[in-house]
Formats: sequence, C-alpha cells, structure tokens
Amino acid sequence: MFMRVDRLITELPPPKSQDPNAAAALQELLGGKYGEMSTLGNYMFQSFNFRSKAKLRPFYSLVASITAEELAHVELVSNGVAMLNTGPDVEDADAGDGGDISMSPFEAMQDIRLAASFFSNGGGATPVNANGASWNNDFVTTTGNVIFDLLHNFHLECGARLHKLRVYETLSDPTGREVCGYLLVRGSVHAHAYALALKKLTGVAIEKMLPVPNIPLGNIPECQKYLDEGSHRRLYTWSDADYREIAGIWANGEVALPDDPPGELEIVEGMPEGGKIHQLVGIPSAFTPDYAPEEMFEIASILTKAAR
Repeated sequence: MFMRVDRLITELPPPKSQDPNAAAALQELLGGKYGEMSTLGNYMFQSFNFRSKAKLRPFYSLVASITAEELAHVELVSNGVAMLNTGPDVEDADAGDGGDISMSPFEAMQDIRLAASFFSNGGGATPVNANGASWNNDFVTTTGNVIFDLLHNFHLECGARLHKLRVYETLSDPTGREVCGYLLVRGSVHAHAYALALKKLTGVAIEKMLPVPNIPLGNIPECQKYLDEGSHRRLYTWSDADYREIAGIWANGEVALPDDPPGELEIVEGMPEGGKIHQLVGIPSAFTPDYAPEEMFEIASILTKAAR
C-alpha cells in the first residue's frame, strides 16, 4: 500500500508567464511513450506480479521502491504542467466574480497547441502526450522474467532521459526546466540502479553504457544543485521498515557514474524532504472551482475549523 504526503518531491519555481504551449511540451514527460506514466505503470505492475519475492528480495525491493518514487514524479510533472498553464503566482486571485464571459476572455486559447488542456481540463494535466494522444496500457511491459523486465526498465529510463533532454531544449521558463533538471538526475539514478541489478544477475557491466545519450548531467544548469547535494548517489526506500534490501544492489562499495561528482552510492530510509505544492488559484471565468465560489469557500472554511 502507499502513503501520501502533501508535498512535491522537489520545489518548483513559479512560472514567469502563462505558457500553455510550454505546458503541452511538458505533457510528453507525463503521458508520452517514455513518460512518467509509463515508468510508473511498468514498475508498479512488475512489482505486483513479481514471483519469488522472498527469494529474490533485493530485486523485488528495487522495483517496488522505485515505483513509489515514480508516483511522486507523476505528481511533479502534473504540477509543472498546471503551473505553466496557469501562469505566475497571484495573491487573492480568487476574489471577485469572473467578469463578463461574453467578452471572450479566453480567445487566445483557440491557438494553443493542446487546446483540450483548457477546454476539457481547466488548465490541468492529464495522462496524454504533447499532442493530446492518451497514454495507454500498450506502454506497460511485465513479463515475469526478471532479467527481461529489468533490461526493459533500463531501456525505458534511457528513453526517458532522451525525451527529457529534448523537451528541456524546447523550454525557457524556469518551472519546466526545473522539472526536467530534477527528473534527469533521478532518472539517471534509476537507469544506474537497473544496470547494477542486471550486473549482479548476469555479470554484464551494463552501467558502462551510461549515460544515454552521452551528455553529462553537469552540462545542464538545472541539474547542478541536485548533483551538489548528492541526489545522483541516493536511492530511497520510501518506507520506514521495508525495501532495505536494495542496499545489496545500490551500496556496498558501488560508486557514482564517472561523469558525475564522485562518491559512494547510499540508501536513504524513507523519502526526500520535498518542497511545497504551489496553490493554483481559481479562475472564475473558467468555472474553476466555479463562477462565484464564495459559498464554497465559506463551507470549506467551516469544515476545516471543525476538523481541528
């Protein structure tokens, strides 16, 4: 089972401007073939279906713990998409009515690349790619063969890195770039972890193929702070008591990749500290949460006080 914490896995800077087309580009990292929905779906169902869990505990624990992080990655990208669709943080934007809707307040939305993000979703994220095509189960591989599944996962993380780099090159807003920078570091961790797992099972030094593509993380400014703090050397258990067996794969003298800052790999029990979730203010003229939501706010305030 899973526990939810009301924080993002890392802090995102607010967007400089509303940029629905940048949000559409970021959607590729959510619902694309190599997006976070794919990594989550693959690892989650592989962990559910894993045979001989007790006898193969380090390999099961690796897939299971990374599953929990992928949930946090889906949340991170979704927040980045919604923030870019919404624009800069605004104080008290919920105040007042939605204005005169007959004046076409969203006329510009006709021309955005992913118009459904406004028409159907009110500026929110959904599991689709940059063109609006739905993510689907065909992107999930769970064969039950441990080596094949781990090799597929390694391929998936390399493909995700390629796509993140391409999306990064299309973005200039700090919100989208921060999403890419963080995920590039953590995706490299996962690719490295799956490579080491395959090495333990087969003796093949697959980690020597990394990074794919061959661009060091240090060349990407948004990755630098995560490298400085050692995020490239950490795997999290995402549990207070379980999945510690990943230390048999990710630790015990194993070290960072040659192009990354040096140091031994380490296991962290639990989860990252994370960062705040930005408050997406209401857009009354788009009826989110409604055109005149004052009564909703009053009810919610009463319920919140009652819960305390």
